Amino acid sequence: MVTLDKDLASIQEVRDLLSAAKSAQQILAKMSQEQIDQICEAMATAAYEAREKLAKMASDETGFGIWQDKVVKNSFASKFVWNYIKDMKTVGILNEDSEKKVIDVAVPVGVVAGLIPSTNPTSTVIYKALIAIKTGNAIVFSPHPNALNAILETIKIISEAAEKAGCPKGAISCMVKPTMQGTAELMKHDYTSLILATGGSAMVKAAYSSGTPAIGVGPGNGPAYIEKSADIPLAVKRIMDSKTFDNGTICASEQSIIVETSNKAAVIAELKKQGAYFLSPSESAQLEKYIMRPNGSMNPQIVGKSVQAIAQLTSLSVPKNARVLIAEETKVGHKVPYSREKLAPILAFYTVENWEEACALSMDILHHEGAGHTMMIHSQNDTIIRAFGLKKPVSRVLVNTPGALGGIGATTNMAPALTLGCGAVGGSSTSDNISPENLFNIRRIAYGVRELEDLREEPSASNNSSSINEEQLVDTIVERILAKLQ
Repeated sequence: MVTLDKDLASIQEVRDLLSAAKSAQQILAKMSQEQIDQICEAMATAAYEAREKLAKMASDETGFGIWQDKVVKNSFASKFVWNYIKDMKTVGILNEDSEKKVIDVAVPVGVVAGLIPSTNPTSTVIYKALIAIKTGNAIVFSPHPNALNAILETIKIISEAAEKAGCPKGAISCMVKPTMQGTAELMKHDYTSLILATGGSAMVKAAYSSGTPAIGVGPGNGPAYIEKSADIPLAVKRIMDSKTFDNGTICASEQSIIVETSNKAAVIAELKKQGAYFLSPSESAQLEKYIMRPNGSMNPQIVGKSVQAIAQLTSLSVPKNARVLIAEETKVGHKVPYSREKLAPILAFYTVENWEEACALSMDILHHEGAGHTMMIHSQNDTIIRAFGLKKPVSRVLVNTPGALGGIGATTNMAPALTLGCGAVGGSSTSDNISPENLFNIRRIAYGVRELEDLREEPSASNNSSSINEEQLVDTIVERILAKLQ
């Protein structure tokens, strides 16, 4: 009975939040670009100023990651994202083509449902709220219960700043009684126009099956190929930077390393030099038991944990200065834990003979898990880089850059985002790094430039030519007959 009451209370809360968001969005939709931008700038500034406080709250509440790295993520989600989108046209007339006589007008989608994971809770809230308000949309958040307090505090800070800058109350809100039933109501309600789903596979599938348009992301499982022409010390540094950043909680981070026989020894030596610990076969088998749960899902006990915490959990004895755990692997599959996504400082290590084998292996890994997401290649050979880019079933092929930071657009020039589309191959509605441009529709005002008569087909030149030739032939025959008669 208590559970039922909680579910009913959560559902009612969602309905109330959506009603307020609907009213607020109607006000937002009438605002100018300048008014919207003033609100967004206030939100970004407030979030940036609270970046350290929110990072510590998220780390303390979830037990995931490193708070200092979460400060970087909060800075990225506020300051970095705002600098990218601040001059973007998202309200009113976007473009007017006087020659083609077509005018593009931005139309907000309405109320957005924002699903927030526990791995990147505060930064994802900041980012999603910014791109929603920037496009004249309201947003209602469904928080992960394990990060509820940090998420609520983030929303409090940015919504208060937004309202002081002129944003209508209710445009940014969050469930405080999160339940599965309440979230289902949020996704399926008529007032919800679009779902931005960031979370586990089950949540993303629920979003797509809700009947409401959705932008969701699947799991990442990016392999990193160190091709023989690569700068090995720099490639290893980038992989280590990425895999240790916030203890591997960004889904674009590397999950496996692929090397060639010719550079294997050099890569292993460099990995060890930079703090990687290679597990023995028995240690590898010991850790393997903790990576996945019996139902095949990732074990939350290792997510975002340090090497030392994982070693303690699994009764492994590893050096105190170890930064990443690496297990040599030869197999790929759903029942091969090292070949799957591991949001922790754990990597699989594969060896191939050449780049063609690396190409096939990376595709095998991705087709088992992570299709549509991200992969990395470290190489100085443009021919091989392009071959990978043309063939891989991913939306992002990152070249000579850390996966976690390159995928979200921090160390590359892709759109900065904490929701990364996986395209059709990954079961997603888009392959984009989600930006404001994904959160409005375009109304086109198009002037007529042709009449019906202009569309009717004229007799073709070949038909005219044929007709002329036949007439000439008849005239010739008549002339010959008349000549004979004379």
